[in-house]
Amino acid sequence: MSNDRPAPDSQRTAADASRPPADRRPLLEIDGLSVDFRLETSVVHAVQDVSLHVHAGETLAVVGESGSGKSATALSVLRLNPSPPCVYAGGEIRFDGRDLLRLSEKELGRVRGRDIAMVFQDPMTCLDPLQRVGTQVAEVLRHHTGMSRTEAKQAALAALDEVGIPDPALRYRQYPHELSGGLRQRVMIATALVARPRVLVADEPTTALDVTVQRQILDLLVTLQHKHAMAVVLITHDLAVVAETADRVVVMNQGKVVETGDVLDVFDRPAHAYTRKLLAATPRLEAA
Repeated sequence: MSNDRPAPDSQRTAADASRPPADRRPLLEIDGLSVDFRLETSVVHAVQDVSLHVHAGETLAVVGESGSGKSATALSVLRLNPSPPCVYAGGEIRFDGRDLLRLSEKELGRVRGRDIAMVFQDPMTCLDPLQRVGTQVAEVLRHHTGMSRTEAKQAALAALDEVGIPDPALRYRQYPHELSGGLRQRVMIATALVARPRVLVADEPTTALDVTVQRQILDLLVTLQHKHAMAVVLITHDLAVVAETADRVVVMNQGKVVETGDVLDVFDRPAHAYTRKLLAATPRLEAA
């Protein structure tokens, strides 16, 4: 085994060149976010004074081990942490200048799925087992755009085709349990992207998939991001994925940001001891 950093592929050069100018206003900003889970006998400070931002067309990776606070941070963007026991104890989450933590549920409902969408790690817990998958994709459009049932169905079929689902007309009529894990995740991506959101938050989107399907899903996300110029916040513990797909990285530990910066800079010259330990723990094949 070797402690060398994960080697980025050729896609990183193109991603680096297309990074937005530093003076452009971020599309999504998290500023001083603190999230508590107030239980009967204790309070868990899951997220503590976290700040990060992402520009249009940029991929920001948030990394850390389980329990580091990265998923709680991601779910906070659309206030999806269960409340109670979750309490947003401080900070702001600004999208296009509006603080999402201050919006009413009705106002936030207009943002969810239309401006900001999420892809979760287990589609079986997010897809309705009693509804056909195509209906679930089409419902996003009917809710946000007022499309007719026929128009929404045609757009949903196009979305299923765009994410590489074979025979979209057949899959449209099927239920989640009739699809493989990889196809279910593609349905989740189609559902997230069908309304053309400006920000996609992907929370460990490949964790439950085998290695081959993981690569297909990650390549798909990169392709669709470039096609639609989305900002992507990628939550992951896989540093090899970060090296290949992200522009910048935020490293979290025990609910706090311990390091942030350009991916190549952080991987080449990690400043924090925790980041160095993460990089050292990354499995590497010995050179032949």
